[in-house]
Amino acid sequence: MSIADIRKNAEHKMQQSIEAFKNSLTKVRTGRANPALLDTVHVDYYGSMLPLSQVANLSLLDSRTIGVAPWEKGMGAKIEKAIRESDLGLNPASQGDLIRVPMPPMTEERRRELTKVVKGEGEAAKIAIRNLRRDANEAVKKLVKDKEASEDDERRSQEDIQKLTDRMITEVDRLVTSKEQDIMAV
Repeated sequence: MSIADIRKNAEHKMQQSIEAFKNSLTKVRTGRANPALLDTVHVDYYGSMLPLSQVANLSLLDSRTIGVAPWEKGMGAKIEKAIRESDLGLNPASQGDLIRVPMPPMTEERRRELTKVVKGEGEAAKIAIRNLRRDANEAVKKLVKDKEASEDDERRSQEDIQKLTDRMITEVDRLVTSKEQDIMAV
């Protein structure tokens, strides 16, 4: 494995860490409605647990309400129960064939709590990125030890990997700040 391969691998894994962080941010509920909030809800469908999106159509009715339209008539009660029993703190209401899921208003205390959660998630993402930097630097050191690369190459690659790490951490900070503003704006 060459230094270029090590760098490319580290960059790919760091990008995956950022994608995972973005995914976890979508689960942090701001006051706005977002159908992705219900991605973790599973419904009993003839004996097997399926994601809500596979048994119903999810849509935004307005900025604070998600609409859930079951594809089968008899699924409404099961879907409603699954949403109510999820740990999301949502209270769905049936309206004919449509299930309305209103987002409760945010309290100041809840906003501060969510901000702490977002910062914690951001810190976990930064730690993952720094661990990837360490692994990449160790891989380069092993190449130097095995005399497959020079010490100058090692120094250059460490600087390059550090720049990459700094860029990724800046991206995580930007995402944290953006999410905090979303939480406080609602």
